[in-house]
Amino acid sequence: MANTSSAKKATRKIARRAAINKNRRSRVRTYVRQVEEALASGDKAAAQAAFKAAEPELMRAATKGVIHKNTASRKVSRLAQRLKVLSA
Repeated sequence: MANTSSAKKATRKIARRAAINKNRRSRVRTYVRQVEEALASGDKAAAQAAFKAAEPELMRAATKGVIHKNTASRKVSRLAQRLKVLSA
């Protein structure tokens, strides 16, 4: 247990950041899931709309440090590739 006032404050800050990061990570998963569901259903228009919404959300998470930049780029790339296959 934290004893000093600065350690107590640090604990509060960490808890607050963890909650924000958890929320951001959850948002990313939701957006990615929506793209994957649209791809699975074969609905090209819905998949494109979902992808357009998911891409900035993934990059924002990378900017904020929730996920690594390369991980976000990889996810965007793989989703775009699957969308391209669906369009062809």
